[in-house]
Amino acid sequence: MSGRRVPVHPGLFEEHDGEVALLASRCRACGGLQFPAASICPSCRGEDVETVRLSPTGTLWGWTAVHTAPPGYEGPVPFGFGVVELPEGLRVITRLEATDVDALRFGMPVRAATAALHTNEDGDTVVTYTFVPGR
Repeated sequence: MSGRRVPVHPGLFEEHDGEVALLASRCRACGGLQFPAASICPSCRGEDVETVRLSPTGTLWGWTAVHTAPPGYEGPVPFGFGVVELPEGLRVITRLEATDVDALRFGMPVRAATAALHTNEDGDTVVTYTFVPGR
């Protein structure tokens, strides 16, 4: 076992000193933001885009609990699933680290974190981004 933590997909998020930030693309022509990052702006079709770190905090907009694993999913169930609005104006569909949906509230503050999904064939812990209640 390597003991390394590797992202479920490169380029979705960064983790530095315990802070997690999603990575988006910003079009230099029109200023449009896209998550996940894309090489072409979906708003103006511009190809001059830069990678930007999004705010690690947001607001919960909608949620549910997933009790049955979707096809191909190797992580634990149940898990929360919802929509978080970031200060940049983007709404992100995301995993939530809250399975008690009764404890969640519209507009509650949340912050980005990571969650372990499974161990790959190299012994690495595969992690994804998630959001947890609180700032």
